[in-house]
Formats: sequence, C-alpha cells, structure tokens
Amino acid sequence: MTNAYGVSPSDLGSLPSSAVVAKVFGAAALVKAFNHLPAGVLAQEPSIDGWRRVVFLSSDKDSALPVVSTLVEQLGYAPVNLGRLAEGGLLIQARGNTWAPLIFKDLFKKQA
Repeated sequence: MTNAYGVSPSDLGSLPSSAVVAKVFGAAALVKAFNHLPAGVLAQEPSIDGWRRVVFLSSDKDSALPVVSTLVEQLGYAPVNLGRLAEGGLLIQARGNTWAPLIFKDLFKKQA
C-alpha cells in the first residue's frame, strides 16, 4: 500500500493515504498490508524457530480481510488485524514527515 512520507496530512484532507487511494478506486476492496516492513526484512524467512513474523492488516472492507489474512498465513507470516484505515491503518503509515509507531517494527508471534 502507500506511505505518504513528506506529504502533509492536510494535502490529503487529513485522511490516511490508503483511505485516499481507496476512495479513488471506489468499489475495490483495499487492504493495507506488508507496508510496515522494508523489502530486506520481507526477503528474510518469515518463520524462525516456531515464531512467525507479524504482518499488520488494515481495511475498511471487512470482507477483504479474511482473504488477505489467508494469503499472509500461506506466505508464512502471522496476520494481525489493526482495524479500519482511519484508526489501525494510521499505526502503520507515514504522516507528514513522521513515521507511525509500528513502522519498521519487526515483530514475531509464537505459532500455535
């Protein structure tokens, strides 16, 4: 998805950039995922010693979350749903010149 680093929140109508993209595509089911980790981390093994690397998900389309969550699991990661774009999505998005609190957090979840 997108991170609008360096773009003023006021330029986006104070919406998260993912919500702006979702509005442009209207009926599309947008899920923000995989964007909080750099490519180098995503290139590493997603599962280590019974722990799976966490991938945060956020969407305003509840029906899309299970589809992406299943994909995340199939790829070997642990999906964590943060809720809607305007709330949980802000935890994994740049706003203005700041990074959200969960950007670049390489977290793991114990496999059940």
